[in-house]
Amino acid sequence: MIKVLEVPLSEDLSEFAEFLWMNEIPHRILERDQQQQLWVAPSIDSEKIAALFQMWKEGADLRKIKVGHAQPKTGISAVGLPQIWLTVSLILLSLGITFLIGMGENFEYFRLFTMTDIVERNGKLVTTSLSYTFTNGEWWRLITPVFIHFSVLHIIFNLLWVWIVGSKIEYFQGRWALAGLVLFSGISSNLAQFYISGPLFGGMSGVVFALLGYAWLWDRRNPSNAIGLPPALLGFMVVWLVLGYSGLLEGMGLGAIANTAHLAGLIAGFVFVPFGEMVARPRRKS
Repeated sequence: MIKVLEVPLSEDLSEFAEFLWMNEIPHRILERDQQQQLWVAPSIDSEKIAALFQMWKEGADLRKIKVGHAQPKTGISAVGLPQIWLTVSLILLSLGITFLIGMGENFEYFRLFTMTDIVERNGKLVTTSLSYTFTNGEWWRLITPVFIHFSVLHIIFNLLWVWIVGSKIEYFQGRWALAGLVLFSGISSNLAQFYISGPLFGGMSGVVFALLGYAWLWDRRNPSNAIGLPPALLGFMVVWLVLGYSGLLEGMGLGAIANTAHLAGLIAGFVFVPFGEMVARPRRKS
């Protein structure tokens, strides 16, 4: 987010904040260093908001002020898909592979994307070792489980978050930042889940938790260059993790939950923030 102004704690900003909310202008008021700071979303014309604030201070009736041009048509929806092609590619790849494997029903294709191969020996299905994957050069298996989904609800939930959060990271920080985060968190969460449950798992959930964790911590460390996700998302992530480990989600009919992948992904998202700060490109102008 972008800082617009600072005023003393004694100054009442409630009326001006109400005006901003009534005009659907995303903002946040923070108390720091004995001052109140007004921050607005990157897509907002901060200079115009500052001018409106000055008019309000001088006694102008805000109800008569039009702010239709305070939020210019910039951002993801305005620039189109070419600026976020990596996010779109992740979504299309997930849809394509999930369709190809029949949500896990088409075994011959399904085994191509699991962490280790699944073969038939003496009439039984057995999994090969991770070392076998490495020695045979099947390195793609380290990441491909993230593209496997087993139900419509599973894939819709994950890809919705990829679109919401991944597109923001790619648009504002560049595709190298998003690519590095997806690879790091995908491989980390896959390895963690594999060592707990074996290769019969899949889904983008570990990456989703990484995206959310990364965005949350990034915004805490870089408030003037924030991605702009609500801070309450951390609470959502923690609650979802607790519900997953408690078994309540499976009891609700959501199927087996890859809890280890979720936790590993969240941690990977936190860990990647310093690297993201090194590779993220300069902020796009709003």
